[in-house]
Amino acid sequence: MVSSARVGACVAGLLSAALLASCTSGSNAEPAFPPAADSPAPASAGSASPAAAEWPTYHRDNGRSGLGPAQPAATKLTAAWRAKLDGAVYGQPLVVGGRVLAATENDTVYALDPGNGAVHWSRHVGTPVPKSDLPCGNIDPLGITSTMAYDAGTGLVFALAESTGGAHTLYGIDVATGQVRVKRAAEPPKGDRIAHQQRSALTIENGRVYIAYGGLAGDCAQYIGSVVSVPVSGSGALQSYAIPTTREGGIWAPGGAVVHAGKLYYAVGNGESTSGFDGSDTVVALDPALHRTDYFAPSTWADDNEKDLDLGSMTPAVVGSSIVIAGKRGIGYVLDPAHLGGIGGERSQAEICAPFGGAAVSGTTLFLPCSDGIRSASLDESSGKLRTGWHGPSGATGSPVVAGGAVWVVDYDGGLLYLLDPATGKVRSQLAIGVAPHFASPTVAAGHGYVGTMTGVVSVTY
Repeated sequence: MVSSARVGACVAGLLSAALLASCTSGSNAEPAFPPAADSPAPASAGSASPAAAEWPTYHRDNGRSGLGPAQPAATKLTAAWRAKLDGAVYGQPLVVGGRVLAATENDTVYALDPGNGAVHWSRHVGTPVPKSDLPCGNIDPLGITSTMAYDAGTGLVFALAESTGGAHTLYGIDVATGQVRVKRAAEPPKGDRIAHQQRSALTIENGRVYIAYGGLAGDCAQYIGSVVSVPVSGSGALQSYAIPTTREGGIWAPGGAVVHAGKLYYAVGNGESTSGFDGSDTVVALDPALHRTDYFAPSTWADDNEKDLDLGSMTPAVVGSSIVIAGKRGIGYVLDPAHLGGIGGERSQAEICAPFGGAAVSGTTLFLPCSDGIRSASLDESSGKLRTGWHGPSGATGSPVVAGGAVWVVDYDGGLLYLLDPATGKVRSQLAIGVAPHFASPTVAAGHGYVGTMTGVVSVTY
């Protein structure tokens, strides 16, 4: 057994060579999350098929479907373990190479054992920015906020850390060893760097890491939404795209880019202009070199900008051959990804809800992270029209995923994880997990579910 002092050092990331060995063999899992007497033994990563054991990016794939393994069937949530780390885990945990990967707002990346939460390695990469040093914001301290992304070609997991002075640095860390292999400054191309917050998930595509920037809570100071890309090798020229606005236009929805038909689609928040169109309040399509190839904006864009009712609160969702987007105004728009249509160019629109986060998609059904509780909606592909369905628990406003034949969703303020019936929204099971960050989204792989919380990572069996 690892001593309490040693566990504390493991969690803090203070790893000497000798301590690394003891961290690898020990566990920082806490008994404060006791399993029921008849709970099954935790499944190891090696006991499932390779596909069922991997979750390498936000919502599992670059289409951000949120679809996990169909088996085992999810019927009852049971506590497995709780790993207390050195800060809040805002990003969705990843599962690759027999490791659960999580990053904290203390700028530390962890590799945990999927079965018991033991720390295999941790890597502290910087000093996060205290809220007192920021012009506004609601995360304290501000370190690694976005969901990381794993690149199978290099064996590296990439994380974007914010650190002292508002620096934004991309790190590529070897999943097997915890060693930093890539370190590259990746600053937004315009505005004051400390006014930018990097919340959107990283995306790996075309041998590059794509990093989207928005602003801090409060929309203060000089920030301009943008996307920066860095080669996964760490060397070579950076590429970037900035929203053509004088201020704001942040890209902050937690899902990052949706990759579809060779393009990257991002949702963009409100800009300052209420007269001449400034490229904000849009869904924008970018080619791999970050040239804008198309966009959609609602006909209400000017009013959206004035009233902070932008589309940027939800990651676009690919449903069949369409893209669905909804924002703070509560209107859902169905778009043709081959021709987004510019201003007012939607295929159809319908009142749906005001979602915050990333949706899950199963066939032609969406599960939406609505501000008044998760809702289902379906798309009739022949008519291109949306129809709303069931409405789940009002507090369950996290970003849902679908796995084991159930919808998984977090009530992050209430500290609850739910399993819902995908056809009816009826609660199958619920479990107290502790308060989680806004927009929290579960990861489901190898017979376990994992959720980032304000104190670390919680694991459940089902």
